[in-house]
Order: sequence, then C-alpha cells, then structure tokens
Amino acid sequence: MFAPMWIVMGLPLVVGAVTSGWTGFGWGALAAGLCGGVPAVVIFGGVRRGWFGDWHIGERSQRPKLVAVIVALVVLTLALLMVLGAPAVMVASVAIMLATLAVVGPITLRWKISFHSAVAAGAVVMLTAVLPAAPVLVAGAVAVALIGWSRIVLGDHTVRQVLAGAAAGAAATAATLTALL
Repeated sequence: MFAPMWIVMGLPLVVGAVTSGWTGFGWGALAAGLCGGVPAVVIFGGVRRGWFGDWHIGERSQRPKLVAVIVALVVLTLALLMVLGAPAVMVASVAIMLATLAVVGPITLRWKISFHSAVAAGAVVMLTAVLPAAPVLVAGAVAVALIGWSRIVLGDHTVRQVLAGAAAGAAATAATLTALL
C-alpha cells in the first residue's frame, strides 16, 4: 500500500485536487499515469517475465535500467506539464520526483538506500506545502516510521538505509520546493 509506485501515483492526484480542484486532479492524473502507472506496468510485467525478482526490486543489480526508464518518464512528464501550462505546484511535484531520483538513484548503485523511505518522506514534505503542516507532519512522521520499520522487519533494509532514504527524500523535496515555489 505504501510502496513508492502507489505514493507516486496518489500524491499528484491529491496535490492537484487540493490546489486546483478537478482541473488539478486532471493534471495530477497525467503525472500519476506517466510517472507511476507506466513504471508499475513495467515492474509487474518485468516480474512476470523474470526481469525482476519481486515488485519491490529488492535485488539492487536489477534497479539501474528501471531507474533509467523512470527518469526518462519523469523528464517527459515534466516537459509535458511545462509545455501545456500546468500549475506551478504540479510542475514542482513532478520536479520533486526527478530530484529524488537524482539523489537516491546514484546511491542505490553502490548501497541499498531505501526508496520506500525516500518517497514517503518526500511526500510528507510535499503535502506540508499544500495542507496544514502540523497535522501532516505528525501523521506523516508516523507513516514514514511505520514504512521504515516494515522495511527493516522484512529484512529488506537496515536502519541506516531507511534513515538515509528518509533524509534524502525529505531534503530533495524541500530543496526543490524552495527553488520552484
């Protein structure tokens, strides 16, 4: 439920709807489909074909090509939103995806940083820009902690990998928001 692809698909819908109503929801649907939906199809199809061991892409060596595809889709989406005149907050929400990938992607080539924690923490920071910050931070901290705990309990990450992912996602999001909004 809180895997990165689901957050990537849900967050633009929420940000768009909260900031621009149904029109924003439409922009969010475009971003969600290209940045989350297409990668989800690739991941699930890749698992079926044996390209990936699982849909979390737990094997680090299987990540580089997928990350490259996702980066290309996010860049395409960002360009489309800018050319089509999407609201600045929607452009920022997709730019955040690119910034997070730029930080976490290279790290994962050498060390298994937690994408789950990075995306979740980034989502919390993004939501504080469009919703009342205090309740978002409280609920978000609990959600990020539970996601991190689950990654550790499942044996997919260490505490350091989870904390580094959360810090990287939050920092990339905060820097992008500061630059763009």
